[in-house]
Amino acid sequence: MNLLSLDARWRRLNDPDFVSQIDGRSFSGLIDLGFDAPDAWPFGPLLEGGADVLEAGEDRLSPELCRLGEDRFLHAVLPIPVRGSDEVFFFAPWVQVAPTDFYAYIDSLTEGGPAFEGCEGLIANALPGFEDDDAIACRLVPGGTGERPVAQIQTDPLAQTQTDGISFDDLLDLYAAAGDDIRPHLANG
Repeated sequence: MNLLSLDARWRRLNDPDFVSQIDGRSFSGLIDLGFDAPDAWPFGPLLEGGADVLEAGEDRLSPELCRLGEDRFLHAVLPIPVRGSDEVFFFAPWVQVAPTDFYAYIDSLTEGGPAFEGCEGLIANALPGFEDDDAIACRLVPGGTGERPVAQIQTDPLAQTQTDGISFDDLLDLYAAAGDDIRPHLANG
């Protein structure tokens, strides 16, 4: 049995038929937090023009890859288990990698290309709830076929969080830190 099933707020979050009394908002499970571009990207979001690639001179941003000056970035996923459940919350940050690793990843996407072996990187977005002046080091490992690489955090406190998971209240705090405080919506049925 999922221990969080005892929490009415958890049941409301996962009930697609639940409607918030505040504004009619409904949910159907965990809300993952993604980023449109690395924080250093100065040219606006990809989605504004509807194009698959946003180009500004030599700089390029696609949904999965980014080149900004001499820097290279891969879009990744960062899983964090939710304690008391079988669910996993995902950040979808950008990770700065060495140019050789960036091109090795691209080569792995071609049919018959070499497998992506993974690489070291630095999280390139400020993660709500885990803001730090120091860069967050990670190891990228291959995701499943057709999936983004998975970031395994190397520095605490996020590394410990990724291992131990977060409580449901911590997750709600994280959503609030990201600008979407859903706690009032889930408080009353």
